[in-house]
Amino acid sequence: MMGTDAGHITNDIRTLRFHHDEMTQQELANRVGVTRQTINAIEGNKYSPSLEVAFRIARVFSVPLEQAFRYECE
Repeated sequence: MMGTDAGHITNDIRTLRFHHDEMTQQELANRVGVTRQTINAIEGNKYSPSLEVAFRIARVFSVPLEQAFRYECE
């Protein structure tokens, strides 16, 4: 049974983009199939991506999902 502890998803997309030839948000958006605004919102922790989009982002950077995203309990 799931607890009621609030948590949130954080990410390292900005760092991953920087280490991949300073990839722009638009370049990542094009590769993932979303808008630049979506990448911006995810990167700014204003929006949690669907599981499918999260996997696509991790795949672009060739990293495990857990290296791109983390679930943090408060």
